Amino acid sequence: MAAAGNGPLGGVRVVELAGIGPAPFAAMLLADLGADVVRVDRPGGAGIGIDPAYDLTNRNKRSVLVDLKAGDGPATVLDLAERADILIEGYRPGVAERLGVGPRACLARNPRLVYGRMTGWGQDGPLAARAGHDITYIAVTGTLSVIGAPDEPPAVPANLLGDYAGGSLYLVAGVLAALHHARSEGGAGQVVDAAVADGAVHLATMLHGMLAAGAWQDRRGANLLDGGCPFYGAYETSDGHHMAVGALEQRFYDEFARLLGLDDETAAARHDPARWAELRDAVAARFRTRTRAEWTALFEGTDACVAPVLSLREAPGHPHLAARSAFTRHGGLTQPAPAPRFSATPGSVRRPPARPGADAAEVARDWDVPGLNGDPADPARPTDTTHPAAPTRPAGPAHPADPAADRRPS
Repeated sequence: MAAAGNGPLGGVRVVELAGIGPAPFAAMLLADLGADVVRVDRPGGAGIGIDPAYDLTNRNKRSVLVDLKAGDGPATVLDLAERADILIEGYRPGVAERLGVGPRACLARNPRLVYGRMTGWGQDGPLAARAGHDITYIAVTGTLSVIGAPDEPPAVPANLLGDYAGGSLYLVAGVLAALHHARSEGGAGQVVDAAVADGAVHLATMLHGMLAAGAWQDRRGANLLDGGCPFYGAYETSDGHHMAVGALEQRFYDEFARLLGLDDETAAARHDPARWAELRDAVAARFRTRTRAEWTALFEGTDACVAPVLSLREAPGHPHLAARSAFTRHGGLTQPAPAPRFSATPGSVRRPPARPGADAAEVARDWDVPGLNGDPADPARPTDTTHPAAPTRPAGPAHPADPAADRRPS
């Protein structure tokens, strides 16, 4: 039998109905923590647009291929759900029900199942059926409005704030809490409705408290943590790179001002918001006098709360991240290591990204679901069960076979 993995979720079985965005990332996190995650891929793929061998959000998973529009497709998923602890889907509201694998059908087969639903807008409400993406979800919540310069459009925070912080992490917290309840005395399975918009609202809890207390202005670039403060922001260096400054507390600021070379009169502008523009100009001028490497060396080992802004390719080489093994290398790919860390049951990267359908025979045996094997001569079912050690070439763009049935509203 395949090992469940050496993490705190060892022995937990998860079914992931394949899609793109926050649901696969949530399933990856569960897999990183040791859960046995079986991803139900469909013929044609989920449409992420890269070679599956590079899709790190599918690491530590196994994949089977099921056509939910075929006669036996829903029954196969229900067989998996019957043997699972958690099921995750990221379809638009109503799609799972239409395909015959909605909560009612799955919970009828497995009353202790935790059915996790990941959407952008949620399962109900005026926008529930509308398409969207990370940026539109965080836009209506007010979260996007706090990011960026005051005289420019809001800055786009990749899709990290909505999809992954507001979506994936809330889904994981929800399904694990529901799993705890299901396994308690008298507990039962239930549906977890995780919406990116809900999570993005929740992430701003502290800001809403500050707003109510009069400690936050409802406009961008005018506050302590949104770039309005000259000692909390990023500055360009002489070589076109940047340094990040977070010298909020007085003692940290004093060290920052001394090392940066600010005179006492200029440094005192910290206490007068009317002089913040003057202070910002002075700080910017100083940072432009040296390279990023020079400033990094100067602030190294101090409590000035200054750090170099590194690129994605540079980050793995940072001494602190390297010392903590924040990145790992597996199957020829450098990638973020599982997080958080556990003293007794550490997670690990055990398997490369799952290739669609490649693990059908293995899962059929381990989960006792013979119907997954299919006909090995069927061209829709891959027969190559090997994983490339080091993929060499990304594939061209892919397109979802049925976008409406494959996405949270996004």
